[in-house]
Amino acid sequence: MKFFSQIVELFSTEKYMDIIWEGLQTTLIISVLAALLGLLLGTLVALVTISPQSGWMMVPKAICKAYVTIVRGTPMALQLFIMAYVVFAFRGFPEELTATLAFGINSGAYVAENIRGGILSVDIGQTEAGRALGLTRKITLSRIVIPQAIKNVIPSIGNELIALIKETSIVSMIGMFDLTMAAKIIGSGNNMASYIVPMTVVALFYLAIVYLLTFGIKLIERRLRAGDKR
Repeated sequence: MKFFSQIVELFSTEKYMDIIWEGLQTTLIISVLAALLGLLLGTLVALVTISPQSGWMMVPKAICKAYVTIVRGTPMALQLFIMAYVVFAFRGFPEELTATLAFGINSGAYVAENIRGGILSVDIGQTEAGRALGLTRKITLSRIVIPQAIKNVIPSIGNELIALIKETSIVSMIGMFDLTMAAKIIGSGNNMASYIVPMTVVALFYLAIVYLLTFGIKLIERRLRAGDKR
């Protein structure tokens, strides 16, 4: 009972909640902007990767493949440290932008593979049918293949967005103030017995965010399935 009473106390204390709300804002800003960047970058990389082999596309395809390999093969924490202390290690550069770029670039590599896999999962007969009807490769891809691929990749991209939100908790490692840092500050600066209460409260906030995102993804999937039944 004491544990639950301490949680209620934390929620009812304005000073502590102000700290958590401030950390929540940072977490949401980084998550949303990084997700948008990751989706944009991932889509571009996927389209380049699956494009027909030609002389002028060799360099972009090689760059995209190297990008995916390097990003997926190295830890997110290491990438964040490189962005914060090497690439943007000059005075005055916004920490939020550094974190957004780091997480967006990381997410883009995974999104690219999800989209590429989704496009390749569409039966080749769909492409052949479009070309047989006289459609160009571009129109066939945009009007026949990609709409079907989107339905296939929604769950995997949703999982990537959920992972992205949880990964943002490491921004406290470079001194940024997010939900995790808020829990650390509250745990070290109040009369509670340990960090377990503020950490639990922050975990509930993460759980709520992930639940809302999961609910939204399921709604999208349901609507897409409803369209298939018509």
